[in-house]
Amino acid sequence: MPFITIQNDVVHFEVIGHGSPIIFLHGWLGSWGLWQETMDYLSGHYQTFALDFWGFGESAKNRDSFTVPDFVSMVGQFMEDQGIHKAPLVGHSMGGTVSLSFALQNPDKVSKVVIVGSPIVGSSLALMLKLAGYPCISRLVFNMMWALKLGIRMASPWITRDSKWVKMIEQDLSKTTQESFQLSIASLRKTDLRPKLDPDSFPIMGMYGSRDVIVHPNQGAILSYYIPCARIERFEKAGHFIMLDEPQQFMSKLLDFLDHQ
Repeated sequence: MPFITIQNDVVHFEVIGHGSPIIFLHGWLGSWGLWQETMDYLSGHYQTFALDFWGFGESAKNRDSFTVPDFVSMVGQFMEDQGIHKAPLVGHSMGGTVSLSFALQNPDKVSKVVIVGSPIVGSSLALMLKLAGYPCISRLVFNMMWALKLGIRMASPWITRDSKWVKMIEQDLSKTTQESFQLSIASLRKTDLRPKLDPDSFPIMGMYGSRDVIVHPNQGAILSYYIPCARIERFEKAGHFIMLDEPQQFMSKLLDFLDHQ
């Protein structure tokens, strides 16, 4: 379980495989573990890295700020620490927004970007996620964690077909704080990457599940509008967690993009 220190705060990450590096970034309330099967699959082709953002997983919780710009900065300093000069970034949900934000600010450090169920515009988030960004609501949720877990269990059939997800999210929830829960989603809700999108910067693929109830799948069309050469993949049977709902198809398309695009 490797750790490094960035801005005086601990960052947990995992490494699997050998070869050219790829960096994986998780979504809101998640951790690196979401990517473990994908990393195992790619480990014969690439050296795969996955981080826990501050406030999530095993990374530091004792910070004052857990925003998208904080995580963008974290990725850059992580790459510098690991001697990674340029690499593809693959991000799910909030992690994809961080990946794309980092690439737009540092196009010389990113060879490709893959975003999976990620908001280009924060207003595409489901209403309940937007509400979680308000301090009074996040305090209420953390004081009634049992109700949140019950709600997740009840909503899980609409979120993903993979039954393991509930256990995974409950474990990850136990490692968050009210501050990381609230500040990160509040920052994501305010994000709008449309003015920064550059059609000539780097190859990008957007992967969206047609049944996504967390981030509206029309974000793929928005990405395509601003970057006409972007590769957009729709998964008709998948929700927000494409890598869980359609794992073989997801990994096949990901590897094809990484190898050939």
